[in-house]
Amino acid sequence: MGTSMRIDRYLTEMRVATRRQTRQLIKAGHVRLNQQLVTQARQSVDPNVDIVTVGGERVIYQPFVYYLMNKPVGVVTATTDVNTTTVMNLINAADFRDDLFPVGRLDKDTTGALLITNDGELGHRLTSPKHHVLKQYRATITGTLSTDDVAKVAEGITLKDGTRLKPATLTVGEQDLVLNQTTIRLTLAEGKYHQVKRMVGSLGQRVIALDREAFGPLTIGSGGLLPGHYRTLTEIELAATQRAAGLG
Repeated sequence: MGTSMRIDRYLTEMRVATRRQTRQLIKAGHVRLNQQLVTQARQSVDPNVDIVTVGGERVIYQPFVYYLMNKPVGVVTATTDVNTTTVMNLINAADFRDDLFPVGRLDKDTTGALLITNDGELGHRLTSPKHHVLKQYRATITGTLSTDDVAKVAEGITLKDGTRLKPATLTVGEQDLVLNQTTIRLTLAEGKYHQVKRMVGSLGQRVIALDREAFGPLTIGSGGLLPGHYRTLTEIELAATQRAAGLG
């Protein structure tokens, strides 16, 4: 597909108005293309060259959008699900685009950093094993783990089904002796199905709660996003994410 598109599509994708509202704006004389009055919704626009204004305000075309979400518990990481709320249902109508998708997956009961975008190449690269994008998790587990367990993880453990994992970093934190629980942090360079839960299970314990604190350079941070909220990436974050994906 070339760079040109209809002006009604341009304004719809930029969330200025619906197709119907765009036709009304054009009819009322509010839309201009390179300072010339637009009279038809099918008017062709080149987003890389042309200047579009609505009511005198310029509408700059942004082909890609990038949101960092703090995924809450009980929400599915998918674009659609007939039975359960998805992360896409948490996107405000003003920010929603049909081509948005979550990058990678977080389990329904897992919380934390999740990138939502419509940049297919970036999304593919971030989840590709070839680029080794780091992911940091904070987990509450039953019991505790030993220094031998830490060493096994650092060497690359083999799961109960024979799956061999790449070396990872495990840090054992505070232990709650009353509840017999421990906080751990895991940094992984891969993202196999239920990987953290399977890793902890192979070490004889069970994950009670799991939060992804960082996905590549993207972090929720203390006092940052509340669960279920999201924000646009900063230019610095986007550049760092692109570098992590081998695009910088």
